Amino acid sequence: MFDSTLDTERAFGQDVHMHRTHVRRRRVTLTVAAAVVALGLTGPIARAVAGPSLEPAAQRTYVVRPGDTLWSIAGRVAPGTDPRRIVAAMQAQNHVDAGSLAAGQTLLVPAAG
Repeated sequence: MFDSTLDTERAFGQDVHMHRTHVRRRRVTLTVAAAVVALGLTGPIARAVAGPSLEPAAQRTYVVRPGDTLWSIAGRVAPGTDPRRIVAAMQAQNHVDAGSLAAGQTLLVPAAG
């Protein structure tokens, strides 16, 4: 009744007996291989379907010191670059004017680059 072989269909005139362990082993191997392929493709496909990243650009915070101006802060966080772009971004993000900075105030400063 419960022997170690499975009855198979006699397809194309062949009578092949396959052991249950072989069937199980093939099923497990196929399942594991399918899972590995699915996991391997999930990351790249999800990134491709999601489109461009909506993460905000890298920012940092800066605590205003006495005597600081937007220009001096821009020069300090991005030396050697044109500070106008950084000054404009700081004004837009923080809703501040050049004359309204106060010592101890925290500003969001965009990443230089």
